[in-house]
Amino acid sequence: MTQAAPLYDDIADGPANGAAHWLTTSDNRRIRVGHWPVDKAKGTVLIFPGRTEYIEKYGMTARALTTAGYATLAVDWRGQGLADRLINDAALGHVGSFADYQHDVQAVTDHATAIGLPKPWFMIGHSMGGCIGLRSLVTGLDVNAVMFSAPMWGIGMSRAVHAFAWGLSGLSQSLKFDERIVPGQLPASYLLHQPFAGNALTNDAEIYAALRQQITAHPELGVGGPSLRWLRQSLQEMRDLAQLPSPKTPCITFLGGKETIVDSHAIRSRMAQWSGGVLHEIKAGRHEMLMDAPEMRDMVIAKTLAHFDAHR
Repeated sequence: MTQAAPLYDDIADGPANGAAHWLTTSDNRRIRVGHWPVDKAKGTVLIFPGRTEYIEKYGMTARALTTAGYATLAVDWRGQGLADRLINDAALGHVGSFADYQHDVQAVTDHATAIGLPKPWFMIGHSMGGCIGLRSLVTGLDVNAVMFSAPMWGIGMSRAVHAFAWGLSGLSQSLKFDERIVPGQLPASYLLHQPFAGNALTNDAEIYAALRQQITAHPELGVGGPSLRWLRQSLQEMRDLAQLPSPKTPCITFLGGKETIVDSHAIRSRMAQWSGGVLHEIKAGRHEMLMDAPEMRDMVIAKTLAHFDAHR
């Protein structure tokens, strides 16, 4: 039987009946999952969070999904949230290989099956979760439809910085200093050192304050900048995925007009050749469109639910 894990209801603002569990992946890493069941559910939405994120951040999204009749499950990927940190400096985002995240996905789907979360399944992939989710779809993840929010199919950087990132991260791997932080990044959570003014995440000051309070109340959830190895592995994974055709899974994707964290061009390029895929560009949107101004997040949720309802 899976062991119960903490679920911080004091910060999640999610449905009242949530539960969390520890899972052990096939390569012996401990990750955390949280789920919110629904009686006579229409199906289950698997939430694949972004880099630095954690289950509680999606409490508000889970509340909207469960209100609409969908059971919901979210995950702390290895290296973040309450999942196993992978290097001595636990403040850094790190992964050995991007392929390792697929062990986490397998553990998540095995758990969803074991506890009887109802099918059909759907997936929401945000930022890094969109990269992991695309790989999962390519390798056969059994979901009826998917929504991507600012998916990390490229990182928002200039060509010169991109070339430097490839060179430095490759050198760090060969010379074995790839557990160091990426230059220019900070070990503290972005939310703790970036004031609301000028932030890249959301237009909503109340939401930004709530996200900051989550990390302040439970600092063990926080992650700062990525390691050089994470950078190298992510660049390789995004390059490899870009060479593959889009899956046949029905897909909608949301991209903000003020996006600066991920590569908007890579998103437009992918969606242009996704048969039946729909790209919604939101002029005022920043990176966190599920956690932006009320009218924006309500629209994103409404379109997502309509998409899932149409593919049950």
